[in-house]
Amino acid sequence: MDPVLDQLPAAFWTVPYVGSRFPGSRAVADRPDFALGANCQLFAYEVLRHFDLAPPALRSSELWTDTQTTVRVAVAQPLDLLLFNASNDAYGAHVGVWVNEGRVLHLCAETGRPAVWEMSKFATRQRYRVVVGIKRVIAGQPSGNQN
Repeated sequence: MDPVLDQLPAAFWTVPYVGSRFPGSRAVADRPDFALGANCQLFAYEVLRHFDLAPPALRSSELWTDTQTTVRVAVAQPLDLLLFNASNDAYGAHVGVWVNEGRVLHLCAETGRPAVWEMSKFATRQRYRVVVGIKRVIAGQPSGNQN
């Protein structure tokens, strides 16, 4: 049993990847319905919101430098955000949600729908081979949903 994955509503698994639907985009502002699609960041933030956390609506590099609602951590726990890129640069980094035991829930163009990958699978992809870092949302409190 996985406390994060088991408690995600079925609708989360059908969200299509749409690169133009990112935090702060006109597409999201005009039509905020999550079912219309999301990029990796928007998807990850919606997962965290489901568990009563309050992630900032930031792009990757802004998320990495944020200190008001997130903190950098060395070891991931469920519902932490992981940033992946081809280099150590947070700009344009891919964002996923740590599930457990080296597994990350994410949404990317390659799969088109949400997927859970082992860390080793990210390492085999040029664009995801570097873990930029891990961020923990400190705004909001996790609900009883994850236990």
